[in-house]
Amino acid sequence: MTTARDIMHSGVECIGERQNLAFAAQRMRELDVGALPICGDDRLHGIITDRDIVLKCVATGGDPNTVTAGELAQGKPITVEAGADVQQVLQAMEQHRIRRLPMIDQHRLVGLISEADLARHLPEETVGRFVEAICASP
Repeated sequence: MTTARDIMHSGVECIGERQNLAFAAQRMRELDVGALPICGDDRLHGIITDRDIVLKCVATGGDPNTVTAGELAQGKPITVEAGADVQQVLQAMEQHRIRRLPMIDQHRLVGLISEADLARHLPEETVGRFVEAICASP
């Protein structure tokens, strides 16, 4: 049985909910990633993506130097336990149509699974079905 922990990217860096979007964008560039988890009070509050920064801040006339990551965190983050079977990971990502999924162990963020992680570790056919499912019209 392949678990989430087997394919996740560990050592994920968080951005604080009070840090601004310009800082988030700089960290994404430095880390060569498209998303960062938003953490505060030792808890996961959400995920911010490069697309969020552009569409929810810049394109609406917001100032990335003053808008914080926490302001863009919406709703309760979707997570999966790190010990879960990879099928649970796929099901959660497909159901919520998300490309990145935080992994939790004892209520702490321990990793992240992205579409790229799935492509590296799962059969091509499985990844193809996943991509088709999350890209299909709602």
